[in-house]
Amino acid sequence: MPSQFQTLNVRDEDAVRVIELNRPDALNAFNAQMGDDLVDAFRTAASDDAVKVIVLTGAGRAFWAGADLKEMSGRRPETKYTFDDTLNAIIDCPKPLMLAINGVGVGIGATVCGLADFVFMAESARLRCPFSSLGLTAEAASTVTFPRLLGRQRAAWFLMSAEWMDANMCLEAGLAMEIIADQDLLTTVMTRAQTLAALPSASLQKTKSLIMGPLVDEMRAAIKAENQGLAALAGGPANKEALAAFRDKREADFSNF
Repeated sequence: MPSQFQTLNVRDEDAVRVIELNRPDALNAFNAQMGDDLVDAFRTAASDDAVKVIVLTGAGRAFWAGADLKEMSGRRPETKYTFDDTLNAIIDCPKPLMLAINGVGVGIGATVCGLADFVFMAESARLRCPFSSLGLTAEAASTVTFPRLLGRQRAAWFLMSAEWMDANMCLEAGLAMEIIADQDLLTTVMTRAQTLAALPSASLQKTKSLIMGPLVDEMRAAIKAENQGLAALAGGPANKEALAAFRDKREADFSNF
């Protein structure tokens, strides 16, 4: 049986490893503990010969509500791994990764689409890249993966505007592969996963490596450049105003920035 984690539910259905983000009261917001748990979960799945396919989804009404702004506003707890380690654990995983986006995906909950092999969205799901509204810039190699999936202009708008994209927009833009009725999402995704899991693991992994391998160095370079941009903007006037507005439950005022 898979190990238990503080912020994840992990289970196997035959050769499919399901990793469920499990902070439903916080809309599965990413915190330091979740980062540690995800690294261990993906590395464990990658090294387990019994696992052929991985499905990532969220518990409750959200998929993945981005960074935990409450934690960002305070002192960051000590962690085993960095956010880069979390991204690299996903990028380095040789097995097909399916996303079952069951609700809102914000920040990493949207940009992870560029790191996955297949993206399935519930009809009611929607995605948002809020970086500009936080006085920050994009992350998770989305400055490379999104232009490839959506085209340069759509990707730039999605990453810059902080506007929502509903499931139909994501499908039409090429960010999602399929839209599924909310109540049927996980059942349908598991059927798709079992279709792959019935095939030879070596074939699946070789095909994934041929598709994704040429992009890996480009994604790592993008993450490095994005991190430099984030470091330059974090703690700046616009970022401080955004965090203050979040604490005060008001709209941020960027008129002077």
